[in-house]
Amino acid sequence: MSISREHELHHRRFGRNLGVALTLAAFIVLVFALTIAKVSGGGMIEAFDHTYRPALDPAVNPDLRRE
Repeated sequence: MSISREHELHHRRFGRNLGVALTLAAFIVLVFALTIAKVSGGGMIEAFDHTYRPALDPAVNPDLRRE
């Protein structure tokens, strides 16, 4: 028996590894696409960061008031 000959187990393992790699790549592409969609959505992308921003205050900015 030759040492360089591959066993059937190696073919199954390769198929499984390929499936995991493709699933991981698809997940990375999905997260990247969602990130790009959120960032390119525009608008006011400001959040609470422990500083006062008048643009986020409903008393100052009437567009933010909920009625």
